[in-house]
Amino acid sequence: MGLNFRKSINIFPGVKLNLSKSGVGVSTGVKGARVSLNSKGQARTTLSVPGTGIYYTKQVSTKKIAKEMKEKVTNKGKQESAKASKAATKESDIDVAANEAQVNEYLEYVEAIKSVHKDTDGYIDWERVNSGELQSDFKPFAEKVLAGDIDTYFEVIDAAKPFDDLLDFGSSFEVGTDNPEVMEVEFRVKSDEIVPTVEYSLKANGTVSEKELSKTNYYALMQDYVASTTIRVARDTFALLPVKTCVVHAVDTILNTATGHEEEMTLLSVEFKRDQLLTLNMAMIDPSDAITGFKNNCKFVKTTGFKPVERIIPS
Repeated sequence: MGLNFRKSINIFPGVKLNLSKSGVGVSTGVKGARVSLNSKGQARTTLSVPGTGIYYTKQVSTKKIAKEMKEKVTNKGKQESAKASKAATKESDIDVAANEAQVNEYLEYVEAIKSVHKDTDGYIDWERVNSGELQSDFKPFAEKVLAGDIDTYFEVIDAAKPFDDLLDFGSSFEVGTDNPEVMEVEFRVKSDEIVPTVEYSLKANGTVSEKELSKTNYYALMQDYVASTTIRVARDTFALLPVKTCVVHAVDTILNTATGHEEEMTLLSVEFKRDQLLTLNMAMIDPSDAITGFKNNCKFVKTTGFKPVERIIPS
């Protein structure tokens, strides 16, 4: 289960020594939301429930499918470009089919990171589950979920693992609430690992052209990726729990020009209302345009990308 108890000793402000059955670890962060590294070298994110001593933890793997796919595309592009640049290359030596496949793979990847919002988990009808009309493994949780028991919400999240497939597009998530009608989710988007910096196309002679994405195109793709993932997090939250509001904070590590250091900052904060989100045609929307219809904090410039914003406080 993801609900645990532990003892922590303050070493100095912002850093704690954590004692548990699994060993000793060090954690950093702020009250209610922390990132930890244990003695086994495993990273995990933690969200506490204030005043209860209970927290929800999501441990994540360092292996990212999306990252690997990006690296695969990049490496193949470099290899094919190197072959194509050789003066001795003959037209008969060009594997057009392989080059087309490589370019198509790149295009499919780009489309995938812009379309994360199009898929979601199946909705749980808690009323029908509770009445026994629907057979479900979640039946033991139904009565308390319908009563708005927040601890049970966390148990359901731990059992269902609604965001696991999204870990392909980021690194971790944290969830929290003190209101049974609202859920807050923080998602680390890791855009530097997901969004490609180059583009590939097929030349007339069948070789692959590789060139760096313009800043405008790169940031436009990043905007769609962050917005699409944010919408998907809200959809999965509404699919799992009977909350009316989901506030999603998209977090990334970016350069703070005021300090000259890379820092973890909130790039996008959106308050989604269930009824409003359900009216959207997910197959046709532009994710960056779609979030403008909801209460949001976003500072985006086409030539420089996202700027840090304040988080929305659920209304």
